[in-house]
Amino acid sequence: MANLKEIRNRIASVSSTMQITSAMKMVSAAKLKKAQDAITAMRPYANKLTELLQNLSSSLEAGNKFSDQREVKKVLVVAITSNRGLCGAFNTNIIKQSTLLVEDTYAGKQVDIVAIGKKANDILGKNFNVVANHSEVYDDLTFDNVATIAEGLMDQFTDGSYDKIDIVYNKFKNAATQIIMTEQFLPIVPTEGGEVSSKDYIFEPSKPEIVEQLIPKSLKTQLYKGIRDSFASEHGARMTAMHKATDNATELRDQLKLTYNKARQAAITNEILEIVGGAEALNN
Repeated sequence: MANLKEIRNRIASVSSTMQITSAMKMVSAAKLKKAQDAITAMRPYANKLTELLQNLSSSLEAGNKFSDQREVKKVLVVAITSNRGLCGAFNTNIIKQSTLLVEDTYAGKQVDIVAIGKKANDILGKNFNVVANHSEVYDDLTFDNVATIAEGLMDQFTDGSYDKIDIVYNKFKNAATQIIMTEQFLPIVPTEGGEVSSKDYIFEPSKPEIVEQLIPKSLKTQLYKGIRDSFASEHGARMTAMHKATDNATELRDQLKLTYNKARQAAITNEILEIVGGAEALNN
């Protein structure tokens, strides 16, 4: 059994760790509320815009540069992770999914990676070709900053650098649940089931011109939604992970205190026995 000093040191260490994890949990809970409100408010707009665009683009007689279906030889995977850890399997799941795409789904093709988040850049960069890292976007997560990244991705598709671009991210469901998503960013996937009836919309100036203006905006919104989803999921995952870590630390501290009390009681008992034994020896 460890001596009393060692147990006291362990109790102090666990208590200190428990205070840190508890503080991180509260910080993540505060940030989660704001991030959750942002993605909840944005999601209906982004989904409706994407649906509208897919319906309209599928009804065009001639395709546009963003819906050009080419033979897939070069693929770009956009992996969205966080800049920091201590959030459970949040980043690990994205790393695994991105690795699966590179080594299995697109095996035999040229696959490059764009990292959004330091964790994706640091881990995926060891085994795969990471052509860009946009970790700084989290310093000021605004639509304009994400739009710049989206424009770069659109340019790389239209100039033929890549035939397909996928986005991998965690979709926020609740604080304890994140859904791993793999979405096709480019080319645009038309809606199955035919075109939209012209009586549903009034086009001014014309359908092709409207679609050409909507496509870039829709793609920027899609990427922004993915990063916003990931941002909210990160805080939810970290809050959950820190909650579990705090509970585990509390349980360990209680066990150590019990062990300490048992050891102290044993030491006191031994001292009493020694005193009694010494007194008996003097009496004899």
